[in-house]
Amino acid sequence: MNVIEATGLGKRYGSTWALRECALAIPAGHVAALVGPNGAGKTTLLNLAVGLTTPTAGIVTVLGGRPAGSPAALDGIAFVAQNTPLYKNLSAADMLHLTSNLNRRFDRHYAQARLGELGIPLKQKAGNMSGGQQAQLALTLALARRPRLLVLDEPMAMLDPLARHDFMATVMTAVADHGVSVLLSSHVLAELERVADYLILMSQGRVQVAGEVDDLLACHRMLTGPAADAGRYAERLNVVHARHGAAQAHLLVRTSGVADPVAPGWEAHPVSLEELTLAYLREPGAAALPGPARSRDAQPTEVTK
Repeated sequence: MNVIEATGLGKRYGSTWALRECALAIPAGHVAALVGPNGAGKTTLLNLAVGLTTPTAGIVTVLGGRPAGSPAALDGIAFVAQNTPLYKNLSAADMLHLTSNLNRRFDRHYAQARLGELGIPLKQKAGNMSGGQQAQLALTLALARRPRLLVLDEPMAMLDPLARHDFMATVMTAVADHGVSVLLSSHVLAELERVADYLILMSQGRVQVAGEVDDLLACHRMLTGPAADAGRYAERLNVVHARHGAAQAHLLVRTSGVADPVAPGWEAHPVSLEELTLAYLREPGAAALPGPARSRDAQPTEVTK
């Protein structure tokens, strides 16, 4: 089952396309990282997926084919936005009561127990909480709905390192204990590398890279060798990004997924998720193909240039 699937998806605001020709299929059971520069279309894609806006072109479905924004879809999705929207004058207990009344399914016992573990008093008003406490309250309200898909749009942007760690620990517990699929938009690459096993990279309103992290890392590597030979050597390679120094050159290349031969005087090294992501962000015209292994239920992901 694909938790999000898009075909020809586009969104235009006036004469500006925020997202266009998006083709994507995210299989269930992953923590999927959505990465890209500001203005890449990430929030637009998330808003379309959760039904907060409607497409200008194409279609997007969730949870195995349910139209985004339909009652059946909304019942299985929880969304936490960047500004962790809470009523600042309401206490945590009030927020639990309100959210319970607005949703068909809400696990109040889980929510109260979770807030107790976090040391967040039920009587404390949201406006008097720290940024980390507000983020945890918003996440707790979302998880208490027992969603199948949790969508997070830059939820850690304003959090300190300890609060980010605690926030993601809660998310990963939900993944492990309840099988929740996660789509997480974030600029904190180090945090994503620790938790994500699926990557969607966007640039200029289009999907640039999509696939399982292990597959993508397996078909990329870093080559280091003499700068004088870099141009001639690179002509035979699929170079994503190149860095040239006075003596050495570093080429991040896409391979066939096997142990391609390395030229004499050059060394090959595996790449990290952060290196891979930064390389494609620096080269928005490049496109990566997912590795050969895919989820059994996932459809091939079209990657647009």
